[in-house]
Amino acid sequence: MIFNADITYDELYSLFQERVRRNEPLTRHCALGVGGTADIWVSLESRKELIGLVSLCAEEHWPLLAVGNSTNVLYADAGVRGIVARLALKEYRIEEHGDGTALLVADAGVSWPLLLHDLAILGWGGLEFGAGIPGTLGGGVISNAGAHNSDLGHVLEWLEVLDARGSNLESEDQISYPYVRRYQHDELDLSYRYSRFRAKRQARFDGQGPLIAPQRQMIEPPEIVMLLGIRLHREDPRRLQTIIAEHKMHRKLSEPPPHRAGTVFKDPPGHDIDSLLEQIGMKGRTHGKAQISTAHANYIVNLGGAQAADIAALIMEAHHRVHDRFGIELELDIELRGEWDVR
Repeated sequence: MIFNADITYDELYSLFQERVRRNEPLTRHCALGVGGTADIWVSLESRKELIGLVSLCAEEHWPLLAVGNSTNVLYADAGVRGIVARLALKEYRIEEHGDGTALLVADAGVSWPLLLHDLAILGWGGLEFGAGIPGTLGGGVISNAGAHNSDLGHVLEWLEVLDARGSNLESEDQISYPYVRRYQHDELDLSYRYSRFRAKRQARFDGQGPLIAPQRQMIEPPEIVMLLGIRLHREDPRRLQTIIAEHKMHRKLSEPPPHRAGTVFKDPPGHDIDSLLEQIGMKGRTHGKAQISTAHANYIVNLGGAQAADIAALIMEAHHRVHDRFGIELELDIELRGEWDVR
């Protein structure tokens, strides 16, 4: 089935009005300010809207990419064909247990920085290790985001996803509707910068060095995180605010300024990636208008006008040099999305 963006836009406009746009520049939504255009961009504000849109895409066989704040996403210069739906689901509630603990039930689109501010004022601890981590809780659970010797897996009890895997297996004369599924903590395969949702989302390097982007599917990701259940505990608000301020200052001193995404590579076991990249001369290295940060080599910054291809070239060069010098196979911490053809 051929995707007709004009017809699809007209149908979605009747549902979402000004929240749906044609030929949306992805530079507006990528932390690194790169990427082509999305055929259609729509912002979703509730789980009901998400379920409805994914069901409609399953019926019509429309390609859909669901995203959060895109703080660890690198969009291709060729853009994204089909629909890109940003999950702007931002509601949360706190269920107190009466013993100094509580359960935070939060939409996947809740901003981690804004949530921390609210929790500190209310005197609820548990997530303060993530002070300074950009993005949303939903995005954080995909990579099991963490810092300061803790991560989301330490406090996550369960999460709910919209399971659309069946829609990616159907033929054009079949329809497989998505359904809501809950995973308990032990079912999520949480480890360092990893969860069960990440295996098929990661780009990889082939034997010769080029990047291989994950194969596109009709519904991406096939399991869309919608709701999280997180353990909280009572804490003195002033202590929380002090911890958050200290963590933010640490990040400010050790990480580059804005116009960069999250970390590019995972730390290899037993190694510090910043040190490895500095030893091979990658710190400060440029390609086009993209640069390996001089503050911390595991970040790439856009000097102004960089292309996604410039950033990919630096990533491939860093990977090749580390493998050649140390025999270490680096794994990406950043995700490639869109119509990539990296060589």
